[in-house]
Amino acid sequence: MIKTSAPLLGWAFNDVLNELHQLVFEGVPGESEPFELSQLEREYIAYVLACYYQCGRCLEFHERAVRVARRKEKSPDWNWQDELISATLFLHLDGRKLSAIEWQRWLKTWSDFSKRINSRHDGLASYLAYAVGIARNDKSLMDHAFSAISASIEDNNRLRGVVRDIDGVVVFMKAATSKNRSDSTIISNLRSRGIEDI
Repeated sequence: MIKTSAPLLGWAFNDVLNELHQLVFEGVPGESEPFELSQLEREYIAYVLACYYQCGRCLEFHERAVRVARRKEKSPDWNWQDELISATLFLHLDGRKLSAIEWQRWLKTWSDFSKRINSRHDGLASYLAYAVGIARNDKSLMDHAFSAISASIEDNNRLRGVVRDIDGVVVFMKAATSKNRSDSTIISNLRSRGIEDI
């Protein structure tokens, strides 16, 4: 059966989300800045944000996208999925809710753990931390991650581009995960009132 009813937010909204996805992950010739992060790096960030936001649909989509990007880039084998899930667990801990001594311990433990990720994909751990920091507006985490990113990139234009790429993935993932996670509940709510054309 072909579903012909318009999406709850309308086709125009879906088109905007699709265009945002295109802009963030593939670029639009003549309209978007060249990417500083690779397709794979942007997909790794999206995968972690899908874990962080607990969006099953997003996890499935970005897991496939990571696998495709890894094949395209001929990326060496490593246990990326387990390591990125572990990174998400680390990054769920909100430093604003920790005492000073706990925060210092978290920083040390994160530093040790992030070396495992960075040994497989240089700089990735800081990109992930910066993305989660942006996602929850956590200045401490953003400052910590930015200092590591900044120390590894000398050129200011490249640094600005890396931050822009991370921020773009976060903005898209916030919109997509919110929509994907809430759609089934919204539809159920409307159906409880007898509204079937959803």
